[in-house]
Amino acid sequence: MPRKTTLSIEPRYRINYGRKFAFGPGKAELLDHLARTGSITEAAKAMEMSYMRAWQMVKSLESGFAEPLVRRLRGGHARGGAEVTPTGREVLRLYRELEDAEAAATKESRARFAAFLRDA
Repeated sequence: MPRKTTLSIEPRYRINYGRKFAFGPGKAELLDHLARTGSITEAAKAMEMSYMRAWQMVKSLESGFAEPLVRRLRGGHARGGAEVTPTGREVLRLYRELEDAEAAATKESRARFAAFLRDA
């Protein structure tokens, strides 16, 4: 029996502010991982990127928002860490809300588009 293929339409939102700052799927995913792990190192591993790249993304978040989205915790015996601030959680919530609104708004169009596709 032929395998049924699922239609996937995946818009990716990128919020630009000026020429040097943007917030999009990569930074949203980084915030998700930071919130879950409490560690830039662990978030980088989860995203299969270098620590340096994740650190650069955190620095970019610092430069783009009026309030911090990530708070770095000092090292010491318990080692350091990072946490997503309340502002960071709200920015992430708003970004996910945008994605959810898109999915709801295009549900009917996706179904109509799928009617024209050939099963695999």
